Amino acid sequence: MTAETHPPRGRPDWVWYAGLPAAAGAWWLLYSQLVGFSEWATSLFPVARDSHTGEALAFFIYDVPKVLLLLTAIVFVTGVLRSWFSPEKTRAILAGKREIAGYPLAALLGVFTPFCSCSSVPLFIGFVSAGIPLGVTFSFLIAGPMVGPVGLGLLYGLVGWQIATVYLVFGFAIATVAGFMLGRMGLERYLQDWVRELNAGPVGDIPEERLTLADRFRIGAEQVREIVGKVWIWVLVGIGIGALIHGYVPEAMMLRIMGGEAWWSVPAAVAVGVPMYTNAAGVIPIVEALLGKGAALGTTLAFMMSVIALSLPEMIILKQVLTYRLIGIFLAVVSLGILATGFLFNLIL
Repeated sequence: MTAETHPPRGRPDWVWYAGLPAAAGAWWLLYSQLVGFSEWATSLFPVARDSHTGEALAFFIYDVPKVLLLLTAIVFVTGVLRSWFSPEKTRAILAGKREIAGYPLAALLGVFTPFCSCSSVPLFIGFVSAGIPLGVTFSFLIAGPMVGPVGLGLLYGLVGWQIATVYLVFGFAIATVAGFMLGRMGLERYLQDWVRELNAGPVGDIPEERLTLADRFRIGAEQVREIVGKVWIWVLVGIGIGALIHGYVPEAMMLRIMGGEAWWSVPAAVAVGVPMYTNAAGVIPIVEALLGKGAALGTTLAFMMSVIALSLPEMIILKQVLTYRLIGIFLAVVSLGILATGFLFNLIL
């Protein structure tokens, strides 16, 4: 479906009104059983659960349906909302001073969103497809995994509230400032063509005030078919790579890199962290081990930020929405913020 065509009226309205609550219930049931399902499915393979292969399998089996379920739900909801707020209206709402407020608000939303980087991508795609300014969406994408509640809670228990608070402030600032900088670069032309076409005009050929609620549900479902249909294979590829890395974390090598005081330890930690993939809960035990082995705090926090905010699997999935040039610019801006945080922590602590 393009932005100019209205979804076909294949099913009567009552089917949508009755079927949507049932579908929502089924979605929640599936999502709530993901942990148990991944453990059960992993046990079917002839590998030890605590082996590298077992860890990689469990990670893949859990994360693929989780991200696809989130993507489906978020794209559907944003598609429905988009029927009330066209890209033009959305951009108008967030224009001028209100757009300036959008950066910290998006970062704040990310702080309260307990998602890893790949799980934040569905919301990012929904925001972009709804016409929300690109810089604002980047503020959310950065803050979500970097300073989410799970990571902050675990960091608080590990290093105390003072350092956890400083980390929150720096992470929030990086998300807000980086989003603002990216928003001022006029990078919308580097979105993939199909995303720009999605934002090119009104949602349907029926005036918005004449759309029924069932019509809006149809729009949401068609958005799911179009967007999820384009990116699902890359979700599998990205998480597959992340699962392999997750199962074979080179902890000894990271300790050698991050245990010293050399100036290059911070950029080296970021370079090691970017190809990896785990969520905040997964990286905190690594952080604890690194600190216990004598790694510098700033270097370790830079590594943590790069793992959960700039993961390679996330970039693979984002490639379906962003061009390589835009991904490169995003990586450069966020990496500079992370490097500054690492150097500053090493300097003052």
